[in-house]
Amino acid sequence: MKNHLCDSGEFKSVYAKGRRYNGSLMTAFVANNDLGEHRLGISVSKKTANRAVDRNRAKRILRESFRLRALLLQSLSRRYDWVLNGKRQLGTSCLHDSIGELESIISRVELDEKSLSTIERK
Repeated sequence: MKNHLCDSGEFKSVYAKGRRYNGSLMTAFVANNDLGEHRLGISVSKKTANRAVDRNRAKRILRESFRLRALLLQSLSRRYDWVLNGKRQLGTSCLHDSIGELESIISRVELDEKSLSTIERK
């Protein structure tokens, strides 16, 4: 089983069905999946970083942030498809900043998860 989003149809599905979480370094689109693991897709546009070197660096930072927070992701009760879109400020930030923002987004997803579960119980 693959643990990343590959084709544009999977990305479009997450954009259409998922929730959007904005940050200063990234925007995360998160959609529930029925698989046993989280899947990641990353997008950094030319508008965000003009040079390919800068886009690839931004993608590496996002991918590593996601990998380093795998334990935090496992604490979520559901599994999700994640699409992380890098913003312009990501190019001038460090990995530590990206990790902190991803932790913030994960905690917001967890709060939404808890509020949905209380609504479903009623």
